[in-house]
Amino acid sequence: MIQQKQRLVVGAFLVIALASTAWWAIAHAQGDPAKLDEGKIARAADSKATTTPDGVVRLAWARTDVAVTVDGMAFKPAAGLGSWAAFTPTKHGAMVMGDTVVFQDEVTAAMDAAFAGGLEVTGLHNHFFYDEPKVYFMHIGGQGDPEKLATAVKSMWDAIKNTRLDVPRPAKGFLGKAPKAGVITSGPLDKILGHKSQAQDGVVKFTIGREGTMHGVKVGGAMGLTTWAAFSGSDTLAAVDGDFIMTADEVQPVLKALRKANIHIVALHNHMIGEQPAYYFTHFWAKGPTEELARGLKSALDVQASVSKKAKH
Repeated sequence: MIQQKQRLVVGAFLVIALASTAWWAIAHAQGDPAKLDEGKIARAADSKATTTPDGVVRLAWARTDVAVTVDGMAFKPAAGLGSWAAFTPTKHGAMVMGDTVVFQDEVTAAMDAAFAGGLEVTGLHNHFFYDEPKVYFMHIGGQGDPEKLATAVKSMWDAIKNTRLDVPRPAKGFLGKAPKAGVITSGPLDKILGHKSQAQDGVVKFTIGREGTMHGVKVGGAMGLTTWAAFSGSDTLAAVDGDFIMTADEVQPVLKALRKANIHIVALHNHMIGEQPAYYFTHFWAKGPTEELARGLKSALDVQASVSKKAKH
């Protein structure tokens, strides 16, 4: 009986050893999937790369091309004006996360390039007060082939660099004339957006509420869970500003729909902590004829509704 148990134990160890040997042979033949090729990522990004002890490959770009002051002090890039992208291995390639320094007139070009390259935009906000020129930070993410992701990061950074080649100092406004006070006809906009507007002081505003819970308490539009849009100016030339409330699944589709309609994204962040579901907010700005602007917003609302409907099924 003892000899039989010993044979069983020895046999079990042999099975484990053979299995381990087989796994090593497969991994050795196919290449270690847990290790990224720093050189390939660097070449794809046309940038210097470094690898951390835990296997993360990082790209970095310090914004030395524009002089910045914060609170009247000359601000050095090493103090917080660095763009970066970090790649970590996954089962099917890599995941990238990063943060890119953008001035106001670079945001749209950088975001469009990020989307074109298959990246996600996960945040857009400021890090400073009293900065001149104003500095913003655009966070990105993505998964897939590491070289394709690195190429996308390069395209995004190239879009920023090309903007600065055209205008060395950041611009102080969007292209086009500033809308002047006039009459905005609400009826056509109500029809396009499918919601009833309210008018005050020459501004036509739409508000669309959503619902959720916060610490077990029901909350809705009156508590700030809204998508809204305000039209100022005239029917022929207006500015629209506002805010989209989105679940995580809705963020990328809504951002892309707004950009397709040539509506600028000026912020992307959260407004609350602990709400269910978790909501994110993107603020936007655009100029043009009111009906054209309304159709652009409607396209984003339609995309959002489609994503929301799929999530419920």
